[in-house]
Amino acid sequence: MQLTFQHDPRGESLTLIRRADGAVFTLSSYTRKWRVPHDLSHAVVERELCIADGIFGVIAAGAVFSSMTQIEGKKRHDAKVRSARILKAAKGVGISEAIAAVIHEAVEKRQPTPYAEARERWGVISQDPCPYLDEDIHRATTILRELGEQWSASLQPLEFPWPAKLCATDPQRSRTQAS
Repeated sequence: MQLTFQHDPRGESLTLIRRADGAVFTLSSYTRKWRVPHDLSHAVVERELCIADGIFGVIAAGAVFSSMTQIEGKKRHDAKVRSARILKAAKGVGISEAIAAVIHEAVEKRQPTPYAEARERWGVISQDPCPYLDEDIHRATTILRELGEQWSASLQPLEFPWPAKLCATDPQRSRTQAS
């Protein structure tokens, strides 16, 4: 999957999503109040922390959010059912929302890497120990800072390749393959 973050003339950002199945979508992002697009924070955090079933991992697997519009490719006959099934099985969307929000806020406010805040947010989601090391949180924060600076300094689109390994599981596809 390939993500392209584009500046929208209204002051927003727009993400162009080219999925491996040939479908191309736009994802509207309402980020006028932020210097760095919130969806970019999701992409960076999910990629750097290897959250396969976060926002972009479920999109890669076939989920479609209401803020997405398909602009190319053949629409699947079962797109809504498939999307709902993938989203129901995904646990990483909430994790991504929590951790990306903390890192995004630190970058926006030019604060230090939010190690303790990220672990605290994890603790709200799970009783298990936080799986993300300080170096992981630092890397995600540093990359978001760098990409945020690039985004702010230029009106050129920001290309963001998505790793193929970070794709949520479609429960029905898994059952079919196991049979």
